[in-house]
Amino acid sequence: MKKKSSGLIIAAPASGSGKTIITLGLIRALKNNGYVVAPAKVGPDYIDPSYLAAAADMPCLNLDLWAMRLETIAGHCFSLSKAAPLIICEGVMGLFDGTCNGKNSTADLSATTGWPVILVVDVKGQAASAAAVIRGFASHRDDFNLCGVIFNRVGGTKHRQSISNAMKETLPSIPILGFVPKTVSMQLADRHLGLIHASETGQMLEFLSAASELIANSIDLGTLANLAQETRIEMREKKSALAPLGQHIAVARDAAFAFLYDALLQDWRNQNAELSFFSPLANERPSSHADAIYLPGGYPELYAEQLASNRDFHAGLQSAASKAFVYGECGGFMVLGKSIIDRCGKSHHMCGLLPLESSFADPKLHLGYREVKSCSDTPLGSVGKRFRGHEFHYSTAITLDPDIGKLFACTDSAQKTLESSGLISNNVAGSFIHLVDEA
Repeated sequence: MKKKSSGLIIAAPASGSGKTIITLGLIRALKNNGYVVAPAKVGPDYIDPSYLAAAADMPCLNLDLWAMRLETIAGHCFSLSKAAPLIICEGVMGLFDGTCNGKNSTADLSATTGWPVILVVDVKGQAASAAAVIRGFASHRDDFNLCGVIFNRVGGTKHRQSISNAMKETLPSIPILGFVPKTVSMQLADRHLGLIHASETGQMLEFLSAASELIANSIDLGTLANLAQETRIEMREKKSALAPLGQHIAVARDAAFAFLYDALLQDWRNQNAELSFFSPLANERPSSHADAIYLPGGYPELYAEQLASNRDFHAGLQSAASKAFVYGECGGFMVLGKSIIDRCGKSHHMCGLLPLESSFADPKLHLGYREVKSCSDTPLGSVGKRFRGHEFHYSTAITLDPDIGKLFACTDSAQKTLESSGLISNNVAGSFIHLVDEA
């Protein structure tokens, strides 16, 4: 039987504590010191994993206790263990934050996997008080192991000494793994859906080099790595989460369509689907041999003018729709519609395969977990098939044909019934929901 890998989770009391940059620097510093590290990320996220993958030089897998079945989590852990003996997993939000009535927080993942937690605490504006915060987090639950703490944005020697003294008096059993100093240079650019995707960051190697140097000079890497614990969950080779859309799937992939889970693509390959890729931004057509076209999410609104002028892309998609299943998620769904209206109120013509207008003129946040039930038979599944996923966008959907077929019936994570999501017309379907797994 394969020896289990060991893992650590990097968490924080709240978002904005610096855990992403510290996790990136940590993974890169460990790699530079001879460790082979597999990266993981708690929750639904496309952007942070793109950075984590760049830091580790290998794909990052998401682990989500709400959107994924336990067998899917076990399969991802199996894949991570095959990739590396050490898994570093970045948490999400605060350590105990999740759905209001679910158990899908970072602490819940720690309890499920057995991976201990290292807490990143931002101490700007506090010193001894940080020890009280950590004591509260350490004692809040007894089903996970808080194995160490990293202090971020530390000032001078007096600041550091005050924190050390408070920890020795209050929590002598929890090791301090490092003090990361204040720095103005270590910032990641962001936009309305979060950080800018790593593929759009021109100086990624320089950033990772600086982050790894900062962490290597601030943290005892060997002590930290030795805190990792074997994966507790019974790992098994991953079963399929989502069935392939076809035998040959043409996948849109470029800066406008970057919200893709690598695990999904590998899952389709494992089910013997052939994948080809094309760039709508480069005015490319999908392969004429494809029997399914997949347009994932991304930022088409940032490239609406360019996409509107790419007539070969439009023609290729329109031609494919006569014989292949065409499916779009979120940004991909918008592009299948008639038009995208930008924040200035200007309309940009899209592919016109669905009677949909997507407007950013009055941005409204749509965010949360979703459970959906298929209203139509499609390659996704038959009528009644249930899936779990997530929604995150600022566009307002205007359906131009009230009689158009609806793709999904939809509820949120509290099982509250929402408006139906998505549209379907002949071979073309899409919605704002990013599907993750079967329900």
